[in-house]
Amino acid sequence: MNPDIKVIIPAFNEQNAVGLVIEEIPKDLVSEIIVVDNGSADNTFEIARSKGATALKEKKRGYGNACLKGMDYLTTLDEKPDIIVFLDGDHSDYPEEMYNLVFPIINEKADMVIGSRNRGKKERGSMTVQQVFGNWLATSLIKVFYGIKYTDLGPFRAIGYDQLLAINMQDTTYGWTVEMQLKAAKLKMNIKEVPVNYRKRIGVSKVSGTVKGTLGAGYKIITTIFKYL
Repeated sequence: MNPDIKVIIPAFNEQNAVGLVIEEIPKDLVSEIIVVDNGSADNTFEIARSKGATALKEKKRGYGNACLKGMDYLTTLDEKPDIIVFLDGDHSDYPEEMYNLVFPIINEKADMVIGSRNRGKKERGSMTVQQVFGNWLATSLIKVFYGIKYTDLGPFRAIGYDQLLAINMQDTTYGWTVEMQLKAAKLKMNIKEVPVNYRKRIGVSKVSGTVKGTLGAGYKIITTIFKYL
């Protein structure tokens, strides 16, 4: 029996990218694609719905808020999924690589799989210097204080639904990915990383594309690391 896999895509002003992301998700693998429009001022919501996704709206801004909205939707379903995949809506990841993320959960009993951009091939210019440095600093701190070696805090990831509930996600903004990885480590979950490729996103990043976004994300990630010690 094949596992029930659902995808959650947080999206903010991604009308030029979200349709491509949805189209490239392997439909033979996934039972439902959930796009959470995080207060967009463009046609992100309408395009997501036109492409066959379940489109939701979350007016409270914040990456974590959008992800939590998608999780809340899952609680309303009669049949709960087996695996959840989180994927950004900016077309920087390769959705067809989703097979590689869910395979260890299905066949190797992994609890969570992180798509590592540092283990894959990154298109030149796909990550800013501050992103690369911030990622290195955060993963280094996690290794020192939590004793687990991650190579990336990449948003493209898969996790068992029961494990996701056990983590009890709380963060509403930039600390979402690191919170998940820290709590999974503290719960002694079986965590794996797989290489994923990465390309230039469509449009300008709301985080790394501005000084305010970069500083805000960096501060939140570092404080989250110390919060759960």
